[in-house]
Amino acid sequence: MSKTLQRLLLIIFTGGLLVISGWSSFLVYKYSSEAAQIKKDFSELNSITHGILSVNIWRDHLTNMLLNRIDEFEFTAEQEDTLVFQVENILTAGIDKGDSLMNLKQKTLKGKLRKFAVRTLVPEEKIRALVPMFAQTIVDEIQKPENKEALKYVIKSKLQEYSDMTHANSLAAVIRLNELLYRYDAANLEEFNLKASEELLELERKTYNHTYILLGVIIAFLILWWLLRNQNSLHTLLFITSVLVALIVLFAGLTAPMIEIDARFQQVNFLIIGEQITFNDQVIFFQSKSILQVIGILFDTGKLDSFFVGLLILVFSIVFPLAKLLSTQIYLAGGAKLRKNKILRFFTFKSGKWSMADVYVIAIFMAYIGFQGILDNQLSNLDMETETLVSISTNKTSLQPGFIIFIAFVLFSLSLSTILKKITGKDKNEY
Repeated sequence: MSKTLQRLLLIIFTGGLLVISGWSSFLVYKYSSEAAQIKKDFSELNSITHGILSVNIWRDHLTNMLLNRIDEFEFTAEQEDTLVFQVENILTAGIDKGDSLMNLKQKTLKGKLRKFAVRTLVPEEKIRALVPMFAQTIVDEIQKPENKEALKYVIKSKLQEYSDMTHANSLAAVIRLNELLYRYDAANLEEFNLKASEELLELERKTYNHTYILLGVIIAFLILWWLLRNQNSLHTLLFITSVLVALIVLFAGLTAPMIEIDARFQQVNFLIIGEQITFNDQVIFFQSKSILQVIGILFDTGKLDSFFVGLLILVFSIVFPLAKLLSTQIYLAGGAKLRKNKILRFFTFKSGKWSMADVYVIAIFMAYIGFQGILDNQLSNLDMETETLVSISTNKTSLQPGFIIFIAFVLFSLSLSTILKKITGKDKNEY
């Protein structure tokens, strides 16, 4: 096979891999961004601020519970006896009051005639004897369905009036929550959670599929290098496309979320006046950031120390790797005079010692382990089970596709450095 044909086949094959990696990198960014937005909205809508710690939520739960209890209310035998007794006392007190008024000294003839008529025609002792019967009749009337419903309506109306007077969320917060529900075409929180969960599962599946495609492209290039290790005429072309793939992978690693910190109550059950109140997926804390987003946050704080840390991450984890990849391209394609440039030679062969990309990956991994351990320990203290309260906490902190892709970039970049030294015949000790 001629060298021209070999180069043509290599261009076609590596070009195809390059297109695939570029498309997959874009889709990783697209799908991970969409998933991150849904998770952010989910954490906002399901935050403990708008759930278990919300006065409005508790108001609605307690109001509904009391309204249900009013609908179900029926007098027991003991309660009926107590009510009859109380009505008797009221009637007796009325009779006593009337008797005291009639015993007052009457100064007018009309008053004296009225007092005589009442004493003669209304025997007090007989009326007092009928009080228990009157009281029972009144209670029986109250328990008639039509009268009971009227009484329930009065009580419900007053209870709803008090409920409407109880609120805590500002109008802006209510509008914001309604906007989020409207954005997902959800009528309520339960419908939103169902839709969000389904969308997240699909987006995460697509994101990881394209992450694995990127890893597959990297492996394909490493296999190509091994197969063509003795084909010196193809090394320059293969190295150029390898660097382009590395740049594409770096883009995906920088823009996709690296670590997700998610602490929540998976379920909290309260037993109050015979009814259960359940809160599901109450988010305590949530953050999901890519490297670029972390740098942006550090720069936006306005604090000198945060700005300095952000600058270090930017320089050693982004600028240096980019400069190194571009320098290797220029070094390989340049002439003898250009290759002697000290800055170019530094970034091509020595910048790896200064780049902190690999250290940054380790730091992210250690941070993940630390957060995982801390959250597991702290959340375990929130798990409890009593007769009236059951709480189950969960730690959903996890490494994200950006971490996997960034590791792949670091390892691939190191491999390309070693390959460049071999194909240019340079010994690192020369530098």
